[in-house]
Amino acid sequence: MNVLLVDDEPLELDQLEYLIQPMFPLWKFYKAADGSKAMAISQKVPLHLAFLDINLPGKSGLVLGEELRAQHKDIELIIVTAYQDFQYAKQSIRLGVVDYITKPVIESELVDILKKYQKSPALSAYTRIISDAMNIIHQKFAEKLNLADLAAEVHINPTYLSRRFHEEVGVSFSEYLMQYRIQMSKKFLIAHPDWSISTVAERTGFNSQHYFSTIFRKVVGKTPKEYRDKGNAS
Repeated sequence: MNVLLVDDEPLELDQLEYLIQPMFPLWKFYKAADGSKAMAISQKVPLHLAFLDINLPGKSGLVLGEELRAQHKDIELIIVTAYQDFQYAKQSIRLGVVDYITKPVIESELVDILKKYQKSPALSAYTRIISDAMNIIHQKFAEKLNLADLAAEVHINPTYLSRRFHEEVGVSFSEYLMQYRIQMSKKFLIAHPDWSISTVAERTGFNSQHYFSTIFRKVVGKTPKEYRDKGNAS
């Protein structure tokens, strides 16, 4: 699923991404600081969901929402704003937004809104076996989880699970597990500044700090420390 995040504050964009990604590690995120950049993305990428700040430079988030809806008739819109004005809420309702969130974004409220997408058509397309396997990964990612163990838990042959997982999810079991571990580590690095890098590695299923740091830098483009320092400085 392609998700557009629009806000003129970089910290807000980063916060939304790291709150959402652990729940949906395979979603692709596109970020824009204003309506013009958002529309440039919209013309190149089929968008399914957009989080829009109302108070943007140039056109407002509500105007942007109308333009996005004209290009992608099935796009779902979520308004994120510091304004708690009923007039904005009424305009949002007319626009057909699916939710209206006020800043600062509270993680529990965002999670409640996102739960519906765990049952969305894109996810319900997974068979029961693959859905069960993904739920186990989300619960046990910090443990020494391998394909044989996972197959035993869902009561099928490991070779068959490997093939079906790749066919339905688009990546292998090991790739999906690694992606999920990295996304959770990004969240832990910011949410728990008191945890050492070694602790974050251990809590996300990596058997050594060195291996964790190597993989993290390869995937994210920064070391875990650089990522944490950037997040805390934003």
